[in-house]
Amino acid sequence: MLEIIGVTAGYGRTEVLHDVSIEVPTGGAVSVMGHNGAGKTTLLRVATGLLPVMRGRVLLDGEDVTRMPPSKRVERGLGYVPQGQQCFPQLTTRENLQLTMKKQSDLDEVLSLFPVLGELAGRRAGLLSGGQRQQLAIARTLLTKPRLLVLDEPTEGIQPNVVADIERVIIDLTRRGDLSVLLVEQHVGFALRSTDRFYVVKSGRVAVSGEGGADAVGAVREAMAI
Repeated sequence: MLEIIGVTAGYGRTEVLHDVSIEVPTGGAVSVMGHNGAGKTTLLRVATGLLPVMRGRVLLDGEDVTRMPPSKRVERGLGYVPQGQQCFPQLTTRENLQLTMKKQSDLDEVLSLFPVLGELAGRRAGLLSGGQRQQLAIARTLLTKPRLLVLDEPTEGIQPNVVADIERVIIDLTRRGDLSVLLVEQHVGFALRSTDRFYVVKSGRVAVSGEGGADAVGAVREAMAI
C-alpha cells in the first residue's frame, strides 16, 4: 500500500531522516514509535507529501508519488489525521461530519464506530472534550473513504477510555481488510496492540522493527532507551 524507500529528508540543509525505509501493507496496520525529535512527524510529512524528500522514493499502491502534492495523494486514497484534535469549533459535531460526508449510510457507519458522536451531534465541537474531538477528527477523515489512514499521536492528552475506543476502531477497520493504517505513537502498549508491525525511529534512523503484539514491548522499550 505505502512504501517509503531509502528516504532522506529534512528542513533546509538539515537532514532529519537518514535513509529510512518502511512499508505499510494493504489491509495492514503499522506503528512508528520514538521519542520527541526522533523524526516521526517528519516521516509522516514525507508520507503525506507535505515535505519533499532529498533522496529516496515514496510509493502508493506501487505508483511513485515522491513528487506528488498532498491533494493528489488524497485523491488516491490517503487520509491524514494530524496532531491536535482538529475540528471546526463553531460548528456542531454533525456539521463537522457533514463537511466530508458523501451519503447518509457513510455517516451511519462512522457513528456506529464512535457512538458518542451521535449522542453529541448537536453540540458545538469546541465544547467537546479532547478525546471526543479526537474521535471527531478521525471520524471526519474516515468519511472521505480513505484506503490508507495516517494518524499522528492520536492518544496524546486524552483519557484512557477514549484510547481504548480508538484502539478498537483501528483493529476493527484493519481486520476488514479494506483499510491500511500508519500510526505514529509514543504510547507503546497502545501502538503494539493496535498494529501488526512496528518500527522504532531514533535520531532519524530505523533502530529496530518487527511484529507487533505484547511480546514486542521489551524490544521496543529497550530500543527507545538506548
